[in-house]
Amino acid sequence: MSGVGSTEPPRSGGAGSAGAGAGISYEMIAIGASWGGLQAVSTLLVGLSGDVDAAIVVAQHRGPTSSRGVLEKLLQRHAKRPVSEPHDKDPIEQRHVYVAPADYHLLVEEGRFALSTDSRVQYARPSIDVLFESVAEVYRERAIGIVLTGANEDGAAGLAAIKESGGVAIVQDPATAERRTMPDAALAATAADAVLPLAEIPKFLYGLCCGAR
Repeated sequence: MSGVGSTEPPRSGGAGSAGAGAGISYEMIAIGASWGGLQAVSTLLVGLSGDVDAAIVVAQHRGPTSSRGVLEKLLQRHAKRPVSEPHDKDPIEQRHVYVAPADYHLLVEEGRFALSTDSRVQYARPSIDVLFESVAEVYRERAIGIVLTGANEDGAAGLAAIKESGGVAIVQDPATAERRTMPDAALAATAADAVLPLAEIPKFLYGLCCGAR
């Protein structure tokens, strides 16, 4: 486990070194990002093996006037799997990437998505905390949460919820983030299973999701 107070967090290179649920079938990977997130999420998707069959859902902070479909098209250039912005009640499919629409909270229910226009959380809609907390409730030990670069503390409470529900908590090494506020807040909120430079996260995910096959 990573020590919250350490200045140089330990780096984990595979599922075994994290101590995270050997033999568990992970079904949902939830990613939260803010400032610098487009590049960070793109890098993660480029490096992610096609053998990882979990659904991936992304909450990326952006302005409320962002046009629908723009972010999904940008990410689709880098992804080896379909990318879309879900509508309310759309089903969740394996090997798909889903991006929270601008100015909506995105939540998961059993087998499908839900959209909400409730108040902003941490000044954001979509909120990473809202997404992660719903993932924790539905997927529990079958969930993986990842907090990437960002300039506020959104995602910290949600990542703690995933961890407390038996899931895996991964945080981008703050020293490698374009803005370290969000990773630092996540590390202060929970004991991460892995603290990694961005380029090492895809390999770690492969170890978690495919290592026991």
